[in-house]
Amino acid sequence: MVFSSLLFLFRFFPIVLILYFLVPRKLKNAVLFFSSLVFYAWGEPVYVVLMLFSTIVDYTHGMLVDKLIKQGKEKKARLVVASSMTINLLLLGFFKYADFLIGSINGVLGTGIPLLKLALPIGISFYTFQTMSYTVDIYRREAKVQRNIISFGAYVALFPQLIAGPIVRYQTIAEELQERKETSRDFSEGINRFLLGLGKKVLLANNIGMLWDSISVMGSQELSVATAWLGILAYSFQIYFDFSGYSDMAIGLGRMLGFHFPENFNYPYISKSITEFWRRWHISLGTWFREYVYIPLGGNRKGKLCQIRNLAIVWLLTGIWHGASWNFVVWGIYYGIFLIVEKVFLLKHLERLPRFWQHVYTLLIVAVGWVIFAFDSMGSGWIYLKNMFGFGGIAWINREFVYLLYTNFLWLVLLMLGSTELPKKLVRRLETRLTLGAGAIEAEGRNVWYRKGLLVLGENIVYIVIFFVSVAYLVDATYNPFLYFRF
Repeated sequence: MVFSSLLFLFRFFPIVLILYFLVPRKLKNAVLFFSSLVFYAWGEPVYVVLMLFSTIVDYTHGMLVDKLIKQGKEKKARLVVASSMTINLLLLGFFKYADFLIGSINGVLGTGIPLLKLALPIGISFYTFQTMSYTVDIYRREAKVQRNIISFGAYVALFPQLIAGPIVRYQTIAEELQERKETSRDFSEGINRFLLGLGKKVLLANNIGMLWDSISVMGSQELSVATAWLGILAYSFQIYFDFSGYSDMAIGLGRMLGFHFPENFNYPYISKSITEFWRRWHISLGTWFREYVYIPLGGNRKGKLCQIRNLAIVWLLTGIWHGASWNFVVWGIYYGIFLIVEKVFLLKHLERLPRFWQHVYTLLIVAVGWVIFAFDSMGSGWIYLKNMFGFGGIAWINREFVYLLYTNFLWLVLLMLGSTELPKKLVRRLETRLTLGAGAIEAEGRNVWYRKGLLVLGENIVYIVIFFVSVAYLVDATYNPFLYFRF
C-alpha cells in the first residue's frame, strides 16, 4: 500500500484517523502500532514477522544497554550494541544482498550456486537504520530507554515514514512517543503538506516519468543526443518529485498525528556544488551516515588522509544501501570521488566562479549520476552515457526530440520552477502584501481580516483542486510507480 493510492486515501487512513482520535491517549500508540502492521502486511504479510523480530531484538537490546550503563559496565554495554547492529545488518544483508553476492561470485568464479530469489522486504533499509540508531542513542545517553514495547513498536513500524522515510532517529521523536499534543493547527498544516506531496507525486512525477520510460527504451533509430538529454532531465525531475513528494506526504501524515518529522529535501537542484547537493538531497540519510559512520570513524578530526578514507567508506556504503546491484556501488564511488575532490581542493576554486557556472557544473555531474543510478545494467547505462555525449553514432537532434519537447514543454517549465524556491518566495511575497494591506485597511476602519481571509480561502482552494485532480488521475491511472519503493 502506498500513500498515492485510492485504498489508502479513502479507506485505510480515514479509519486509522477515526480510531486514533476516538481512543484514550494511553491507547493511541497501540492504534498506531497495530494499524502500521496492517499497513505493512497489506503488501508484505510474511515479512511482518521480520519486522516484529527486529522490534523485539532492539527493544531487548536497548533495555540491556541501559541496565549495563547504569551498572557502570561500559564494555559489556558496547558488546550489546555491537550485537544489535550485527543482527540488524545480517538481516538486511541476507534479504537484500544475498542474491547480489551469489550472482557476483557466480560471475567471477564461474560457479552455479542457485539464487535464493527472496522477495525484498519493503522499506527494510529504512526501518533497519532506525532500529540500529535506537540502541546506539541509548548507549551514547542521547535518548532514554523505551520500556513500553508497544510504544517502541509504534516507532519502528510507524506507517507514515515506514516505506521510504525520512529516516527518523529515536531521539528525534522520543518525547512525542510518550507525550504529544494534536492541535488543529498541526492537523491543518499536516493536511496541506500531505496534499502538496500528493500533487508532486501524482501530477508531476508520474507524468514526467512516462516521458523517461518512453525515452529509456528507445533504439538508435529513434534516439538522438538531444533526446537522451531530455530523457535524463525527465528522470531527474521524476525521482525528485517522486521521492520529495512521498517525504512531504510522510511529514504531513506525521503532523496530523502529532509528530514532527525532520525535513528530507531542501531544493537540491539549486545547489552550486556536489557538497551542497548532498546537504539538500535525502537529508535524513546523510545525517544518519554522518552521525553513525562518519563521525565515529573520526570525521575530519584526524587529518586529511583519514577524512578522505572516511568519506570513501561512507559513500561506498551509501551506494550499497541504495540497492543490491553494481550500478549502485559505482554510483556511490562516483559521488564519493567528487565529494573528496571538492573537499581537498576544488570547492574553494569553484566558489570563485559565477553562480551560473557553479550550477552548470553541479547539474551536469548530477545528470550523469542519475544515468548510473537509473540503469541496473552497467552496459545499458554506459551506452546511454555515450549517446548523451555524442559518442553513440546517433544524430544530435531529430524529429522525435522536437515532438517530445513540444508535447512536454509546459510540464518541463512547471517542473523547473517547482524545483526552485521561486514558488515559495512568490507565496510569501503575496502573504506579506496582503498582510500589509490588511493593516492599511484596519487604519481606515474597515474589516482587518478581509484580505487575510481571502488569502486563506485561496490557499484552501488550491489544495482542494490538487486533491480532486490527483484523485481523478488515480481513478484512471495505470502508471503510479514509486522509485524508492525498492530500497
